[in-house]
Amino acid sequence: MRYVELARAESPRGEVVLREREDEDGTGVPVLELRVNGVFVMDSAETSTEQALATAALSHVEDPRAVVVAGLGLGYTARQVLTDQRVERLAVVEVEEALVGWMRDGTVPHGPAFLADERLVVVTADVRQAMAEAAPATYDLVLLDVDNGPDFLVHTSNAPLYAPPALTAARSALAPGGLLVVWSSHVAPSLLAALREVAQDDDVREDVVEVEREGRALRYALYSLARPPVC
Repeated sequence: MRYVELARAESPRGEVVLREREDEDGTGVPVLELRVNGVFVMDSAETSTEQALATAALSHVEDPRAVVVAGLGLGYTARQVLTDQRVERLAVVEVEEALVGWMRDGTVPHGPAFLADERLVVVTADVRQAMAEAAPATYDLVLLDVDNGPDFLVHTSNAPLYAPPALTAARSALAPGGLLVVWSSHVAPSLLAALREVAQDDDVREDVVEVEREGRALRYALYSLARPPVC
């Protein structure tokens, strides 16, 4: 399969590469692929999991006016969030400045139109720092889509994101009736246990999403923590 490199950047976390390949289904639309330190992260050929993350989360929040998505990627999770007209404010937290730049300058073709939505603000920061600095009860919905999950990390430095201290900070940023959802590329009992450790009286769930990719059946998982509304 032939690839064309569109952009490459180095950061303190390593190498980020955006490349393009010919379409696989005869649509004539090239497929974008994002790789970090040589590891496949995502592409534009299969975006159902990103959409499922947003759609499933939004369906469980009565009034998701303020939302944060941790991890920009190619923008598909955030784009799906913005299709919900109940959302009044969406903050996307992304640590890789180059990736944000590629969205803004059109290297990612759908980027400029996506970023033009007036409800959207993109913050270049580490998500753990952003969550730690967020005022209590700031968000109705927090979506963490930063890495592959606790057991197949692209960046080992992201491991603390799935541990109780970081999850506690994310929980604290939730308003009553709010929801925290964490995406994982695999079923992760350790993440479920960590959420239950910080849950207090919250409802914790594990939902498995089955998708087919390049002829293979994959099982992704969504882990959620729901804060009860004030009675």
